[in-house]
Parts: sequence; structure tokens; C-alpha cells
Amino acid sequence: MVQVAAALLFVAAGLGVTVILAMLRNNEDAILSALMGEGAFPLDIAPQPGPASCRVTLRRSAAHRDTSRPVRATVRMQPAISRAA
Repeated sequence: MVQVAAALLFVAAGLGVTVILAMLRNNEDAILSALMGEGAFPLDIAPQPGPASCRVTLRRSAAHRDTSRPVRATVRMQPAISRAA
């Protein structure tokens, strides 16, 4: 039984290494630049922080504000166990 557990552990470790190598092969430039501290974007094309170009405030329309809302009925909870028991 111990040998089976050890074999499964080695298989899982091998799959983990395989996944990491596949990720490195597919995204090598992005991963290496992130590890070197450059980030995902080069400085010249990175999004620049600052105020938004225009500000949009959201308000409810008068028609939506005046609509009636449904009233919820109160429901009396019944005990799970009957009183006869």
C-alpha cells in the first residue's frame, strides 16, 4: 500500500513539473519579464494612471423611482417537530 501511495505521489509531482514547463513554454516572455520585475507591460505602452476623461453619474429615472414596490407577506414558521411527539 505504501508503494502505491509513493508511486501516485511521484506521478503527481511529474504532472506538476510538466504543467509548469508547458506554462513556461507558452508564456515564456511574460513570465520571465514578471520575474525580472518589469511587469506585464513595457513602460512605454503601459496604461497610465490619472483622472478619467469623463465622469458619469448614475441616477434613477423619475418613472422608475415612482413605481410601487411589492409588499412581502409575513410567513409564520411552523416547528419541525409536531407537538404530539
